[in-house]
Parts: sequence; structure tokens; C-alpha cells
Amino acid sequence: MSPSVARPLRVAIAVALIALLPAVVPSFVVFDFVYVAVYAIAILGLIVLTGMNGQISLGHGAFMALGGYVAAILAHRLGWPYWIGVPLAAIASGAFGILIGVIALRLAGVYLALATFSLGVATPSFLKHYKSITGGFGGLSLDPVTAPLGIPVSGQLWLYYVAWAIAGAAFLASALLVRGRFGRALRALRDNPIAAISFGVNPTYYKTLAFGWSAVLAGIAGAFFAMTTAYVSPDTFTFALSITLLIGAVLGGMLTFWGALVGAIVIEFLPLVAQQINEAAPSVVYGVTLILMMFFVPDGIVGGVQRLTRRLVRKTPSPLPSEPSVLAASMAVDRPTRE
Repeated sequence: MSPSVARPLRVAIAVALIALLPAVVPSFVVFDFVYVAVYAIAILGLIVLTGMNGQISLGHGAFMALGGYVAAILAHRLGWPYWIGVPLAAIASGAFGILIGVIALRLAGVYLALATFSLGVATPSFLKHYKSITGGFGGLSLDPVTAPLGIPVSGQLWLYYVAWAIAGAAFLASALLVRGRFGRALRALRDNPIAAISFGVNPTYYKTLAFGWSAVLAGIAGAFFAMTTAYVSPDTFTFALSITLLIGAVLGGMLTFWGALVGAIVIEFLPLVAQQINEAAPSVVYGVTLILMMFFVPDGIVGGVQRLTRRLVRKTPSPLPSEPSVLAASMAVDRPTRE
């Protein structure tokens, strides 16, 4: 099957599974998959930033915190609807991401990782300090999401479909963004920055834009995270969230958008499975599982599946020639030649 046919087919199958999932699984699993959509949007930003551009970020949770608190403050303090808060959260996080991107231009590798690490660590303390705005340690409580009038579904089911619709739009927009010159420039700067610059690629523009788009996606994810939990606090967006998102990106696969979806499923359900295996030490099971996965699939689950598929295709024997073809070949060999 050609890639031009296989890719839309895989997307269609994924959309169909997501649409039909609430009809075949319990309601608590549907609620878990709302978080999967949230994590997938955030990890998608990391794939664009780190996987395609090579900029390591350990502070992605800070962008989620900004998006979550913008949506929460607008809903809690001003009573604005969520459909206004989500785009404003994206704009605020994107602007902050561009600012961080400009600062990060002078940093690379572990230095950039350390700078973003500081951002992720400082964010909870900053949120606790401005109690009059953020609610301090107590955070902000939000009204649960309800379906619009005239739509006969529960608020949880409505949030599920809205979250996945926004996730689909984010994946589509990101795919269109990296398909052309922008994506080629990001990969060139990642693989060989000196050669890319010599060919006219502007690192300031592309690296800053990559940081900004990654932060936009994180802000959207943070807003939906706040809507799903109906509560935000500084402890919701700790440094552990940034590490969890990076783990999801690495386990899913840094070089493909499918890695965001697979990684989101892993970081949502792997801790639950680890807790069922060993309630006394779930973190041990979780850690051992991560080590084994990195040992056997160092390029992520999606990368491992792709490698296995290529091996199976190469090992598939070619079809034997038909009898008429064999007969024609033998006649051609036995046919006398003219002198």
C-alpha cells in the first residue's frame, strides 16, 4: 500500500476509534481519554520543538500552567465561558513561548535544558505568591463543563468530543505547518545548523517560532486540563508534569506525530497499570517498565513498530512466477539463434 493511501487510512481508523470509544468502554475510561487528548496536544508541541528542531525543554509544564490559569481566572473571577478562555490561553502561552524562545537563542543542549528546568521549578512558587489572582495554595475551583442546550449528552461526553476535536485540529495545523519550508528548516537546524545557516535558514526566526507554536499547544492543553479537573492549583503544574510530558514524547516517538498520541496513552495508563501490578511500590514497576521500553524501543514505540513492519515486509517472499511465464522463459532459452 502506497504511503499516500496508507496515511489517510490510518488517520481515518484513528478518528473512527475515537468517535466510537464512548459506546464500548465505561464512563471512567472515557474520562481518562479526555486526559489522553490533553496530553497528546502538549506532547505534540514537544515533538515539534524537541523532535523536529532539537531544542530540549524541561519546562513545558510552565506553559501548561499559564494556559490553565488564564482559562481558570477568566472563568472563576470574571465568569467568562470556556470557549473564550481557551483561545486566550493559547495566545498568552504563545506570547510567553516566543519570549522564552528569544532568550533561548543563546542557549543550546544542556544549557537550554537547565534554563527551561529552572522555569518549570519556579512556576509553582510564582503561582503561590500571587494569592489574590491565582488563589495561592488553595488554587481555583471551576464549574464543571456542561453540554450546550439542545445537545442531549452529559457534560463529560461533551468534553470528550470537544477535547478530541481540538486535538485533531492541533494535529492538522501542526502537520500543515511542518510539511513545507518551515518543517525542512527545523530539521535542517536540528541536523546541521551551520549548513542550514549557510543555505539562508534564519535560526532566530525558526527557533523562536518553534518555541512559540509549542507553547501555544501547551497553553491549549493546560486550559483543557483545568476544564477537565474543574480545579487548578500550583501543585497541579509541578516540574513532574514537565518530565512526564517529555517521557511521553520519548516513549511514543520523537520523530512522528503518532508518537504524541501513543505517548499520551502510555503516560495516562502506565501508572494505573503499575499500581495494579504492585500497590506497595508502583513507582518501581513504572520505572522498570520505562527502562525496558527504552532498551527495546530506543526510538519510541511508534519507531519500533515501524522497524518491525519494515522487517516483516522485507522477509515476505516474492511471488513465484506463473506457469506461462516459466514456459515462455524456457522457450526463449531453447530457441535457436540465427547465425
